[in-house]
Amino acid sequence: MAEFSSVSFDEAIKRSLNLDFELPSTVWLPLMNALGYVLSNDVLCQKNLPSYNNAAMDGYAFCYANKGKKLSITGRILAGESVDSSLVGEQCYKIMTGAKVPDDADTIVPFEECTVESDGRVNIPFDLKKGNALRLRGEEKAQGTLLLKKGECIDASTVALLASQGIGYVEVYRKLRVVVLSTGDELKKPWEKASEDEIYDINAFALIALLKEHGFEAEYGGVVPDNEEAAIAYFKTMHSYDVIVSSGGVSMGEADFVEKALHVNGFVASFHGVNIKPGKPTMFGMMGSTLVASMPGNPLAAFINTFLFLIPVLKKRSGHNQYYFGLTMVTMQKPLQVKAGRVNIILGHIKDNQFHTFGENRYGSGMITPLLHSNALLITDEKTDFIEEGAHIHVLFFKTRFSETIEHLKN
Repeated sequence: MAEFSSVSFDEAIKRSLNLDFELPSTVWLPLMNALGYVLSNDVLCQKNLPSYNNAAMDGYAFCYANKGKKLSITGRILAGESVDSSLVGEQCYKIMTGAKVPDDADTIVPFEECTVESDGRVNIPFDLKKGNALRLRGEEKAQGTLLLKKGECIDASTVALLASQGIGYVEVYRKLRVVVLSTGDELKKPWEKASEDEIYDINAFALIALLKEHGFEAEYGGVVPDNEEAAIAYFKTMHSYDVIVSSGGVSMGEADFVEKALHVNGFVASFHGVNIKPGKPTMFGMMGSTLVASMPGNPLAAFINTFLFLIPVLKKRSGHNQYYFGLTMVTMQKPLQVKAGRVNIILGHIKDNQFHTFGENRYGSGMITPLLHSNALLITDEKTDFIEEGAHIHVLFFKTRFSETIEHLKN
C-alpha cells in the first residue's frame, strides 16, 4: 500500500480528471424523460428554424420598394394560413405574429407605427430597414447544420430546441450509478435518536444532496463497518457501482481500514492527500472500473472537496463536454492574511462585486454554518500569504440563491 504523500492542488485536479475510465453505455429516451441527461451524439438540424418566412409581430407586410407610400390592404394573413403572392402595385398584407409571409413581401411594419387613412389605405413610414420584423426561413438554424453537440447536457432550453425539430427520442449516456458511504460506528441516521456520545451522519446526506444539485443520482450505502475484515466484505459488494464516495477513515490520524479494505478489493490510488486547507485527507483512485473518491471526515471539508474535485470528474465521466467551473473576477472587500506553502480554500459571499470572507476566515473544517452563509470560494496559490483590500481576485461560485440573483439585478 502506497505511503501517504500529498500532491499539489493542481496535480490533484489533473490526476482526478485523467483517471482511466470508460464513458457509460447509451440509451434512447423519450424527450420528456431526458432532462439532465447528456447527449451521446451530435444532433443535426432536421427542419429549418423557422421553417418558413414569418412575421415577428402583428403589422403590415409589404415590398420594401413601397416604403413611405400609402398602401391599400389586399388581404389578412393569420398564423397557420398559407397565402399565395398577390400584391399588385402599392398594396400590402395585414399580417399577424407567426404567420407565413408570401414571397412578394420582404418587410413588416408594426401596426402602431402606421396611420390609416379614411379610405383604408395605410401610411407606411419611410425610415425602415429592409427585412424589418421578418424572420427568414432557416435564419436561426438551417437544415443539415449542427444543432447540438455531443456532450451537451439536456436542459429546458435544449428540450425546446429538440421539440422544434420534431425529435421525440434522443440517445444519451445513462446516468452513473453512485453510492455514498460514511465511516464511523458512532454515526446515526437523521431519523434515529443520538446519545451525547453519538453524532448524526451529516456527510452522506449533504453529499448526496450536493450531487443531486449537479444532476447526479446517488444512493445511500450506509456506514462502512469499523473493522478491516467486515470492511473488505462490504466493499466487495460495491463493484457494480460506477462511483463510490466515502468520507472519513483515510487520514493519518485515523484507523486506515477503509484504504486497506479498498486495496484488498483491487483499489489503486491516484493520489492520497492534497496540499490544501481545509481537506488534506482526500483520496482518489480506481477499484477496477469503479471510481473511488474518499473525502475528509469533517463536514465542511468533505462538502468543499466533493464540489471542487468530484463534481468535475463525474461530469467528465458522464460525457459532458464542459466539466469544470468558470471563475468570476471580483475585488477583496477586506485584506486577508493566509498561510503560504499550501493552497487555501476560503469561504465567503459575493455582494456588490466584492468578496466578503466568512467570519474573517476564522472557522473550522468541522463546521456547517459557513457553507450556509457562503456562495463563493476563493482559492489561493501556495505562494500567497496576503491579499490586500481592493485586490482583483478570481472566485468560484458554488451556490446561487434566487434572492441573491434578484439583488444583483437590482444593483
